[in-house]
Amino acid sequence: MIVNIARNTAEPSPALTLNLDEERFKCYLMDTGLLINLSFGDGGYIDNDFYRAILTDRLHINEGMFIENIVAQCLRTNGHKIVFYVCYNERNELALEIDFLIRLDKKVVPIEVKSSNEYTTKSLEKFKKKFSNKIGLQYVLHEGDIKREQEIIYLPYFMASIL
Repeated sequence: MIVNIARNTAEPSPALTLNLDEERFKCYLMDTGLLINLSFGDGGYIDNDFYRAILTDRLHINEGMFIENIVAQCLRTNGHKIVFYVCYNERNELALEIDFLIRLDKKVVPIEVKSSNEYTTKSLEKFKKKFSNKIGLQYVLHEGDIKREQEIIYLPYFMASIL
């Protein structure tokens, strides 16, 4: 119970774990606070100024890793298996990546986590086009407000706990 293992699905379907790709996986720590401590714990201790810099966005780091970890933690807490989707083109370059997939009713629900203010939803659009008959609503977790654009629902990060 130290890590959450996320598995890649080779074929997204409502039976998400039916087509797992055993060669591709991600590991998320069960405790995001522990992840932060391990990431920045190269000194004897981490001082309060360092934590304040993180919390007030004055330290420029790859926040996406921490936010994805929080989302994985929320999804597991809510009983979801941690599943993602990646596919590569013929040159073995990443062609499409969806951070998380969950099942709601009979549909696959893709979830994208966006850590910067400027982002696109190209991956969701490609995913929807490729698997249109299997896809339900799509979620983007970001630091902005709640909004809906067609089938995409934008939610602030903290709302990952309701998915």
